[in-house]
Amino acid sequence: MRLEDLDPRCIPGCADTLLRTLEAFGLTWDGAVEYQSRRTAHYQSALERLRAAAAAYECSCSRRELSSEGAGPARYPGTCRVGASHPGPTATRLRIDERLAIGFEDAFQGRIDFAPGTLGDVILRRRDGVFAYQLAVVVDDALQGVTDVVRGADLIESTGWQIALQRSLGLPTPRYGHLPLATEPDGTKLAKSRRSLALEPERSGEQLLGLLGLLRQAPPRCLAGAPVKEVLAWALQHWSPEAFHGVRQIALTA
Repeated sequence: MRLEDLDPRCIPGCADTLLRTLEAFGLTWDGAVEYQSRRTAHYQSALERLRAAAAAYECSCSRRELSSEGAGPARYPGTCRVGASHPGPTATRLRIDERLAIGFEDAFQGRIDFAPGTLGDVILRRRDGVFAYQLAVVVDDALQGVTDVVRGADLIESTGWQIALQRSLGLPTPRYGHLPLATEPDGTKLAKSRRSLALEPERSGEQLLGLLGLLRQAPPRCLAGAPVKEVLAWALQHWSPEAFHGVRQIALTA
C-alpha cells in the first residue's frame, strides 16, 4: 500500500481520510503504508541513472511556450533534446527512442499499441524540483514488487510512458488493466463534473453496489442493504470483466 503524496497541493489530513475510507469499504492492504514523500532518495537515484545513460535531459520549456507552439501536454516536440533552449529553471524529461514501438495486453481493454514516435518525452522531474508521477510510480512498483496494476482508462497513455521508463531503468513491467471511466453523457469525467460526490463510509455497502452496477456486474436485488463485506464477497465470486471488455467510458444516465 502506498500513498502518492508528492504533489504540494495535497491537503493535510487527506491521507488519513483516504485510509479510513478504504477500511470502511472493506479494502485492506499488506504491510506498512508507504508514502512517496519519504522515498525521494530512490527517485533521485533512478534519475541519476537515466542521466548517466543519456536517457534523460533538461528542458526549459514552460507550459505557456508549448501551448503557443501548438504542442499538447502529451506529445513533446523535442525542443530541448540537444540542450535547454533558454536559461532558467528546467524540468527533466525521459528521452524516448523515436523508433521504439511499445505495446501491452490490457486485462480489460485488449491489445494496446503505441506507434514509434507518438508518445513524446515525458517529464520525470518538474521545474519546481518535484518528482513527477511517472517516475515515482515506476520506481515504487519495482520497490514493492507490484505484479498487477488496475486503474482508470484515462491512464492508458501513462502506461506507454511507464513501460518506456521501465525499459530504460531495466525494471520489470507489471500486468496492466484499465477500467472504464464514469462520465457524463457528453464524455466529461464524472470526477470533474458537478455531479461528483464524495464517498460516504456510512453507506459503503450501498455505494459499492452502485459501482458494481455501473461496471455491468448485475448484483442481485437481495444485496440491497447488505453490509459491505457481504457485497464484496459476492463481487469476488461473480466478478466478470467480460461485461466491460474494451469499454473505456461508461456514461451515467441523467
